[in-house]
Amino acid sequence: MPEGHVTHRLARTLTADFGGRPVRVSSPQGRFADAAVLLDGTVLEGAEAVGKHLFVRFEGDRIVWIHLGLIGKLQIGPDDVPVSPETLRLRIAAGGVRADLRGPQWCRLITSAEMDAVLAASGPDPLRADADAERAWAKVHRSKKAIGALMMDQSIFAGVGNIYRAELLFRHRIYPEVPGQHIARDTFDSLWADLVELMPLGVRDARIDTVEEPHTPEATGRAPRVDRHGGEVYVYRRAGDPCLVCGTPVARAAFHGRNLYWCPACQPEGSRGGPR
Repeated sequence: MPEGHVTHRLARTLTADFGGRPVRVSSPQGRFADAAVLLDGTVLEGAEAVGKHLFVRFEGDRIVWIHLGLIGKLQIGPDDVPVSPETLRLRIAAGGVRADLRGPQWCRLITSAEMDAVLAASGPDPLRADADAERAWAKVHRSKKAIGALMMDQSIFAGVGNIYRAELLFRHRIYPEVPGQHIARDTFDSLWADLVELMPLGVRDARIDTVEEPHTPEATGRAPRVDRHGGEVYVYRRAGDPCLVCGTPVARAAFHGRNLYWCPACQPEGSRGGPR
């Protein structure tokens, strides 16, 4: 599932390509046809994201709320791609550019009041200037749930997914099953600051890089990582490979329905980690 840096990058691109312009809107698949008729020919005012939610604003207090889910894709490019009626849920086009949405978890037409309700239910998003880290801390330090589960809870850390979760826990040497209430305040503050630093780089570069300079391919002479997710990472999808810091094979286990990755030596059982 795309993490927050993907939806924020899409919001920026949609605003840059279509913001302030009347657009053509269609739903070749037909599942968004009634809403598309209302939006066709109106001005797309801009787009924004919170966590994994994408909101595209149109004039007249009309907002398209998109959640890509596990298989959804929103592709933006030249307006010369053939229409695929069986899969194309939504097409926005103007000035030779089109945005094609396929396979989203949902695509709904809502009002600004409904959007405000979604924002209120979402946790603070490290990529937003209005994020209030205190809201996340209030839930973490009271919780008996594992920090590895809490970091995937979108009502606590909006936009954080499996990659950022695994990498941030490694960078802070935290064992994933440590209860949230055992995480010290200075460690939480460091985790949050790390997200605020790393996630904008993901927006900028369209990939997640978490490896520090001493452990990069350039510094160590190792081959660059080859993975469809891109980016240099410490543990994510590196099960069985040597830890880039200590050489211990990276571990993997099913955890709350997702694969979890960690280094048993750098993140020993019970480790509460500490600030970077």
